[in-house]
Amino acid sequence: MRRGLRIVARNERTRFGEIDLICRDRDGYVFVEVKTRRAGSFVAAAEAVDRRKLGRIARLGAGWLALRGQRHARWRIVIAALTVGEEGTRVELLETGP
Repeated sequence: MRRGLRIVARNERTRFGEIDLICRDRDGYVFVEVKTRRAGSFVAAAEAVDRRKLGRIARLGAGWLALRGQRHARWRIVIAALTVGEEGTRVELLETGP
C-alpha cells in the first residue's frame, strides 16, 4: 500500500491455481506471488519462484483479466519474498513483466 498499490483480491482461486494477491496501481494490475522462508533455508524465498511458476502466474493473471473483460489491460508480476529471521522479517519485491 505504501507503494501505491490497492488490493483488489486476496487468495483468488481458480481450478487451475491461486493468485496470492491481485492489486492495482496507476500502471495497471499487479499479480503478487508471496513466498516466505526462514533465514538460512536451503532455498531463498525469491529463488522458490522459478520460470515455470512465473508462467503459471502469468496464465492465471491473463485468465483473470479475460473473465473481467480486461484482456488488454496492462499488468505485471511481483514476487514478494519474505525472509523470517531472529531480527524480524525482511521483504524483497521483485518485479517481472508479462
